[in-house]
Amino acid sequence: MDMQSEKSTINPALLEPQTNLKVSDAPVPAGFKLIPQESYSFEAAGVRVSLLKYQGRANIDQVVSFYREQMSMYNWNLLNVVEYGQRLLNFDRENETCIVSLIPKGSSVVVTISIGPKAQQVKTSVSKPIK
Repeated sequence: MDMQSEKSTINPALLEPQTNLKVSDAPVPAGFKLIPQESYSFEAAGVRVSLLKYQGRANIDQVVSFYREQMSMYNWNLLNVVEYGQRLLNFDRENETCIVSLIPKGSSVVVTISIGPKAQQVKTSVSKPIK
């Protein structure tokens, strides 16, 4: 057994981020491969929409720890985590949301990163009764 695999068994939270990211502020664990036929990303007029799917070998709890730690480094705020079979991590920031879905598939994990604009809040004014 080499030191790297021994190290990851001892500390399950040690997944490293990839250096070449499809979207600059959505980290992906090293070794995970993009599934291009199931992914898209576009940006127009300052609004971006991305759905990126990756698959890689890892323990799903390692991947949850990776996203809990890494997303804050890219200014994403963790809203909640839903853990039941698959895992859903919901993040937001000023004008965007990001949902990271983790689905176990044999000895690997499929990661789907969905980024989109927040719904615009409709500001309503309080009307006063006419006298």
